[in-house]
Amino acid sequence: MKVGIVGLGTMGTTHAAGYQSVAGAKLVAVADIQPNRSHAVAERYGVRSYATLAEMLEAEDLDVVDVCLPTFLHRQAVEMAAAAGKHVFCEKPLALTPEDAKAMVDACRKAGVTLGVGHVVRFFPEYQKAKTVLAAGEMGKIGTVYMYRGGGGFPTAWQDWYARHEWSGGIVLDLMIHDLDFLLWTMGDVERVFAKSTWRRDYGRMEHALVSLRFANGVIGNVEGTWLPLESFKTEFEFAGTNGLLSHSSAHAVSFKSHQLQTPGEAGPQGVTVPRSPVTRSPYSLELEHFIDCLHKGVEPIINGEAGLRAVTLVAAAQKSIETGKPVGLERG
Repeated sequence: MKVGIVGLGTMGTTHAAGYQSVAGAKLVAVADIQPNRSHAVAERYGVRSYATLAEMLEAEDLDVVDVCLPTFLHRQAVEMAAAAGKHVFCEKPLALTPEDAKAMVDACRKAGVTLGVGHVVRFFPEYQKAKTVLAAGEMGKIGTVYMYRGGGGFPTAWQDWYARHEWSGGIVLDLMIHDLDFLLWTMGDVERVFAKSTWRRDYGRMEHALVSLRFANGVIGNVEGTWLPLESFKTEFEFAGTNGLLSHSSAHAVSFKSHQLQTPGEAGPQGVTVPRSPVTRSPYSLELEHFIDCLHKGVEPIINGEAGLRAVTLVAAAQKSIETGKPVGLERG
């Protein structure tokens, strides 16, 4: 599979490095409107460089277009790639709005190409292990879940696009969607959401949000995200079940712990922060490898366009709650 990447910020350069260890794929071209970036990446990996996606599509015989542009440019790029008959891997979030995301999914389905979305958290070992444990019922009936992501300060990028909500969607869409997608994957449909955020208050770039969720299965979830200038970026989760507590904190040396309950009498830089993993293969390489493998086999990736749309729809409900100060209900499915 011949791959071309458009957008060479933090994620674009991360994907470029990731493809170097992906079997069945070869990075052949990159595109970015900043010549210094495109030329540097092209020289590093021995590929060709272009200024725009349109130029790259015209000159290259690609199988896959990897979209790593700022969020507000996703729809245009995905639809352009689909119209050219190319499979598309799009960085999360899929789009700014559910309407845009739905249009992108429809465009790829109509063109007969596969759309994958970069919700890379599903490929981090701590989260994969949690998924396995929860699916096996080892924690019993889950009552509550808490997830946290953030720290390290406000991200910086081209044209300061993270600071413009009409371009980035803010912290809930750009950052917290990782955890919201993971909860949709593990806990199922959400019935109601209530959210609070510092957005539009006098805190400038110190954006912080809390999203509370009631799932259809009765589980109560709380997801917290921050761009506050704390010491370092970290992630955490805690699932409380009738059989125990399943917890993780990236700040700890041991990143995954399962505490079983005891019964009485028992003994007892520039850019956006990219989470790192201690495993040999980068989760970013693993998600790309999964997508490429699905293309070779002709099967749907675990994070397809519909999954990306589902996450964006949940974020939109949280954003509506932030704006109105009221709980927002969601339809199932």
